[in-house]
Amino acid sequence: MQKNDLMEKIISLSKRRGFIFPGSEIYGGLANSYDFGPLGVELKNNIKKLWWKMFVQEREDVVGLDANIIMNSKVWEASGHLENFNDTLIECKKCHTRHRREDLMSFWTVKYKIASTGRYEEIAEKFSKECSVCGSKNQLSDQRQFNLMFKTNLGPLEAQENIVYLRPETAQAIFVDFKQILETTRMKIPFGVAQIGKAFRNEITPGNFIFRTREFEQMEIEYFIKERGWKEQFEKWLSEMKKWIKAVGIDEKLVKYVNISDGERAHYSKRTVDVEFESPFGQKELYGLAYRTNFDLSAHQKLSGKDLEYRDPETGEKFIPHVIEPSLGVERTVLAVLLSCYEEIKGGRSTTTESVKEEEVVLRLPKALAPIKVAVLPLSRKEELSKPAKEIYHDLQKKFMCQYDETASIGKRYRRQDEIGTPFCVTVDFESVEDKKVTVRDRDSMKQERVAIKELAEYLQKQLE
Repeated sequence: MQKNDLMEKIISLSKRRGFIFPGSEIYGGLANSYDFGPLGVELKNNIKKLWWKMFVQEREDVVGLDANIIMNSKVWEASGHLENFNDTLIECKKCHTRHRREDLMSFWTVKYKIASTGRYEEIAEKFSKECSVCGSKNQLSDQRQFNLMFKTNLGPLEAQENIVYLRPETAQAIFVDFKQILETTRMKIPFGVAQIGKAFRNEITPGNFIFRTREFEQMEIEYFIKERGWKEQFEKWLSEMKKWIKAVGIDEKLVKYVNISDGERAHYSKRTVDVEFESPFGQKELYGLAYRTNFDLSAHQKLSGKDLEYRDPETGEKFIPHVIEPSLGVERTVLAVLLSCYEEIKGGRSTTTESVKEEEVVLRLPKALAPIKVAVLPLSRKEELSKPAKEIYHDLQKKFMCQYDETASIGKRYRRQDEIGTPFCVTVDFESVEDKKVTVRDRDSMKQERVAIKELAEYLQKQLE
């Protein structure tokens, strides 16, 4: 399958099956705006639930926070966002397309020898003079800086003193609330604060479906440490991110870990590793892991005048903690999971006596992420089957996200569930009326097993675990 074909099929599947819809579509849409449909919101919530379970619930050293999207503008002054959170904008004078500078860059390596050391390697930068949209040569404008934060007014009057910003990241609230979190939880360093929430960036060129949008969700942890232990903690969190990638079913063969060089890192970072994913539109940043030093707490202490130091309860030592930050995008995770779990089977799979010759799609989502855990399918719409099937469905609903489907042949219904990633299908047939058992079909192994109705919920619970 061609890479472009895969992307088109994921977009088509997402819309057709209710994962992701174009935003404001009845009014012609809104550029790079997407709504998560009935299945999409379940998938997205399951990703967030799993992240919270792995990184908050199952750890003793991480607590949670849910902070406001709009904060005092001094927060962004202290953090450097007002001054430094910029992208370089270049406009094509012919087609008027606006480009991010990095999207027009290419690089090559120039090697030459330095007499004093006998070796040296330099990466030289090459700037493209061709518009990637219309192909015009030498029609690109001069570069200019563009701040990525969305600006708005707090209150009814538009005045300078009422200007506020939609947060471009979730991290800053954790630093601002650091002392209160410390006092109320009595946590000891090293410890972390986790947050899942919306962030907003006025991207110059969003695109590639939900990969780069102006409104998105982040899953971030600020892990507070002593400076002398930062390298060890950095490696530990890199290992944790690798475990996460495996847990959500992202294809590890498509993941690259890239150390960001000096001059390319964010201004606050001493070391950054970008977790990049080989997608149909190229190798792009999926997640980031940064050692932010003590830049943020120091900056907020200086501008606010408040003491943000930590006092070691054992030694009495006072210091401003340093921070390791694993940052993960929710929408990017959704896309990487869909791309990794999508599989086409030529000629279909033999699940029934039906002859299946067309191509079948199976979305091999990890069970924890699957939007629908169990589908209940009566073999016939006759009341003698539909009635007990609905009773089973309503009972299972109390424990799992379920779907009831009695339309079309059983083979087509199996394939519909395969396409949305449902791990188990429960078929109620005419034998069920007599033996009080149902057939449970496994999406991946295709194994079918007869299970007593009274034991069904417990059986499925064990399988899903």
